[in-house]
Amino acid sequence: MLEPALHYLPEAYQTNAPKLMGRNAAGEAFMRAWLKHSTQATFRARVDNEQHAVAFRNTVHATRPDANAEAVTPQALHHLSKAGLLYYPGPDLAQSAWQRALIGAERWSLCGVTHTTASAAAMDAITSWLSAPLQPWDAVICTSIAVADTTRRVLEAQAQHLTSRMGATRFTLPMLPVIPLGVHCEDFCISPDERAQARQALGITEDCCVVLYVGRLSFHAKAHPLPMYLALQEALARCAPGTQAMLIECGWHANEAIAKAFDEAAKSAMPDVSHVSVDGRESALRRQAWAAADVFCSLSDNIQETFGLTPIEAMAAGLPCVVSDWNGYKDTVRHGIDGMRVPTCMPPAGDGVDLARSHALGTINYDHYCGHASTSVAIDIQACAEAFAALFAQPALRATMGQAAQARARSVFDWAHVYRQYDALWQELSRRRVAAAPQHQRPAHPWPARMEPHTAFAGYPSATLGEDTLLTLRAASVDEALTQLASRAALAMVRPFAGGPDEQALARHILAACAAAPTRVKSLYELPGGHNPAAVRRRTIWLCKFGLLRASQSDKS
Repeated sequence: MLEPALHYLPEAYQTNAPKLMGRNAAGEAFMRAWLKHSTQATFRARVDNEQHAVAFRNTVHATRPDANAEAVTPQALHHLSKAGLLYYPGPDLAQSAWQRALIGAERWSLCGVTHTTASAAAMDAITSWLSAPLQPWDAVICTSIAVADTTRRVLEAQAQHLTSRMGATRFTLPMLPVIPLGVHCEDFCISPDERAQARQALGITEDCCVVLYVGRLSFHAKAHPLPMYLALQEALARCAPGTQAMLIECGWHANEAIAKAFDEAAKSAMPDVSHVSVDGRESALRRQAWAAADVFCSLSDNIQETFGLTPIEAMAAGLPCVVSDWNGYKDTVRHGIDGMRVPTCMPPAGDGVDLARSHALGTINYDHYCGHASTSVAIDIQACAEAFAALFAQPALRATMGQAAQARARSVFDWAHVYRQYDALWQELSRRRVAAAPQHQRPAHPWPARMEPHTAFAGYPSATLGEDTLLTLRAASVDEALTQLASRAALAMVRPFAGGPDEQALARHILAACAAAPTRVKSLYELPGGHNPAAVRRRTIWLCKFGLLRASQSDKS
């Protein structure tokens, strides 16, 4: 039975860090869905250390107190065969694929997910798929059609490079299914009483239309707010006299300078719109903002965005959405049904070569790269103003669109439905893997960059220990040799490499076997303990190294 395991990195599945990112929220929501909707008997995680193992078990038992929670360390990586699949919370599957190759690529599938793809690290991860030992029974989930398009463009460019450079013609790639992120819709059920209390707490009158933005407040890395500010001011000018509007920005600024920049722009661009900023990292304040709102807005214009969780959260809360027609928002908000998608425009392909070069050469950092790229994306401010004006003037339209949005969130984007898509994908990967396993051939060197040392450095020594190498006991007797063995194994510089009880017993057997006369290595293979020849040879060299045996080349006579 397939029982998928997680590569558990606590930071990737938690939202309690000071620097909260969309991938953290997505990871936490996924973890919750896995524990809630999975029917597996044992929840496994591949962990890097004992602290991560403890955190994983605590997380599992907080939701499923009676569930089995098993942590798989790198030393026991082969236990992932019992899971059949390892889920990694990002696109960088190369390292996991190389590590798996040491055990056997047919032993389990790998599944990753795209979040931000614009960073150098993410792009390097994607291009590495072409040379890493990924298999047709692996997958990287693309959260939107737009990010799947970007991923394929990058892969095609890298494939062209490898073809022209090395004549490569065949590339094995993981599956690239499009599956959205999900939302736990029950978290966004807001009663009329809660709405009234939230608006009263914020000093909002009933006839004031409240527009809500939720997310990081970053003009260079998330969404430049000026088009939204300008559109809100223009929308009020289109409305009947006396119309009131308020913008709640529920998020967090990276520093005081950015906070001042937002405040300055808001006062300059929308003097007639009330403006409130609340800390979106505080769950109570975030809940209050959702409850008080009439309309949700996010005019994302940044290449960092791939899906966008907040619009589907807004839909779950029953809010009509005004969003940019950009990346994953195209897949979630239906224009004229759940809200309005505002047209966007950017220059043609090839016009950003200088910007890409500056980022690649490190003359600008990633933040500046994203910021400059976002200034090349224009939001149709007039269309946005018209959308706001229509929603401000028509409460019935807001209600109709909000109801449609909420129904769509519950039927399409609730984790109960999204997790079923994950599960169906994982079952398909398992079928592919099981079907291909009998024909899969393991390479002689599964990870060339981590080749075992006796092959990689075979040119270093004077000679190689062969099956006919002669071994001579250096001590006068076995008893003397065993005394020397115990003494030298106890030395601080030897003790860490002395091995466990089995290796120490093997050493004693080897010394005894060599007591009577020089002995060939191959004659030691039948010693008690059932050790494989490689283990015998390594322990034999160990004894030679510490002066208990001497190896000499045989003439085979």
